[in-house]
Amino acid sequence: MATDAHSGSSGTSPDDPVHVDGGAHLDDVVDEHDVVLVDFYADWCGPCQMLEPVLERLASETDAVIAKVDVDENQPLAGEYGVRGVPTLLLFAGGNQVEQHVGALPADRLRNMIDEYTE
Repeated sequence: MATDAHSGSSGTSPDDPVHVDGGAHLDDVVDEHDVVLVDFYADWCGPCQMLEPVLERLASETDAVIAKVDVDENQPLAGEYGVRGVPTLLLFAGGNQVEQHVGALPADRLRNMIDEYTE
C-alpha cells in the first residue's frame, strides 16, 4: 500500500475542487493540507470559466487541494486577501500564503508552481 508523504489530518487530497464557504472553511482546508491552490472566481467571469477545466484536472492529477471561492458569495473573504480582480489564484504551502497571481495562468505554469511546494 502506498503512503502519502504529505498527509495532513485528512490523509489525501480530494480529486475534485473544494468549494469554500467562508473564511473558517478556507482556514480549515489550508490547515488540513500541505499545499492548497485557492481560486477566487466569479460565475460571470470568462477567464474564470476557461480556467475551470484546468483546475479540475490539477485537482485529480496533483497532491495539491484546489479550493474555489466565489467572490460574489464571499466578498469579505475576498477583501481579506486583497482580491481586486478575478480570477485571483493564491497558493498556500505549510499553512502560509506563498504565491498570489491575478489572471488565468496556463496549466503547465500552475502545475510547476504546485510541484515546487509538493516535492
